[in-house]
Amino acid sequence: MESSCLHDPSFWLFICFLIPLLLKVPIALALGFAAMLVAWQWDMGLNMLSYNFFAGVAKFPLLAIPFFILAGFIMERAGIAARIIKLMETLTGRMTGGLAVVTVAVATFWGAVSGSGPATVAALGLILIPGMAAAGYDKSFSAATVSVTSGLAIVIPPSIAFIVYGGIANVSVPALFAAGFVPGLIVAGFLAITVLIISHKRNYRGGEPDISIWKATKEAFWGILTPVVILGGIYGGVFTPTEAAAIAVFYGLFVGIFIYRTISSLQMLFEIFASSVKSTAVVMVVVTCAGLFSWVASTVGLVEKGSAILLGLSDNPVIVLCMINVILLMAGMLLDAISIYYVFLPFMLPIMSHFNWDPIWFGVMMTVNLAVGQVTPPLAVNLYVGANISGLTMEQISKAATPLILAALLALAVITIFPFLSTFLPNLLGL
Repeated sequence: MESSCLHDPSFWLFICFLIPLLLKVPIALALGFAAMLVAWQWDMGLNMLSYNFFAGVAKFPLLAIPFFILAGFIMERAGIAARIIKLMETLTGRMTGGLAVVTVAVATFWGAVSGSGPATVAALGLILIPGMAAAGYDKSFSAATVSVTSGLAIVIPPSIAFIVYGGIANVSVPALFAAGFVPGLIVAGFLAITVLIISHKRNYRGGEPDISIWKATKEAFWGILTPVVILGGIYGGVFTPTEAAAIAVFYGLFVGIFIYRTISSLQMLFEIFASSVKSTAVVMVVVTCAGLFSWVASTVGLVEKGSAILLGLSDNPVIVLCMINVILLMAGMLLDAISIYYVFLPFMLPIMSHFNWDPIWFGVMMTVNLAVGQVTPPLAVNLYVGANISGLTMEQISKAATPLILAALLALAVITIFPFLSTFLPNLLGL
């Protein structure tokens, strides 16, 4: 048995990926190293690696990723986030827990602009964390609220995560966008209730608004219009998600240059483009290396063996679903969402087919699970960004985030148990 394992390429693919990962090698390098080593050792054709490397990124739906990343940077620098936050603060007034609810609402809304959890933390945290602390909120609670709710960015459409899932599982991206809307609001609702309970318990209150609701609404109008333009165009059949991403870029530039006049120099534009290129490069390197790993894993039979192991443990769909959620949650604590899709989704596809699960619902459930993983230690990406912005330690912010993570897990359970919450809107829109 041991001898057969030592000569099994799927065994060495797993080991060659796991060891660098434990040594804290970047995930993209670990995936690429494992794939190339096994392909070379088992003579799978090294000339195929360059083809697969190119094929991994040369997909029309993936063009939306750099455009949405760029749109997020443009709209953050245009001041759209700040004006939406001011509107929410004005609406809540001195309500107990008002600023905490504002944080949940704005993060939910900003998810329709950014599509990235860490980017949302960075964009909103610089404004909301000091604002909540100045109003008397505990700083660790403020940072945790911003960090956890920003995980919604990969659930609320448009979502980079859904674009990647749709490409791997061959599922309609507009259908996934529609499917993520209601579950995203459910998670937001659970989080809003949790922060309200904590705020009432600790008597956290906001201050008096310094401008009228009408003035705040007028200033935030162009920002509020952003998801209407993007999602309305997609669901109305005017343009595809990839085209919508490009339109979001030009819309953000129009608002920033001509309406708010906050993007006022070529130097600022260069900084925006440079930041966007860096973020896009990180994502696309992960996509290409993970794509290589996925191809090699499928070729050597690791995908079939992994699926067979899961199905061999139980043929009860409820038990298998629970195991999948636990595996994804644990993976989300260690890896980024895009890597998880490429590494784990190929194992899940045969299981989805075996139990005849709806791929739209499964994609939403998987994405919500990964959103929770982004804020669950030890490698909680969003919490690290929040801790860096607030000047807190990971221990401080993790403790404050615990009740919010539990609330998100309850929302995940509801989404898992009731698939129609994810599927009825795509069905209604005929997607």
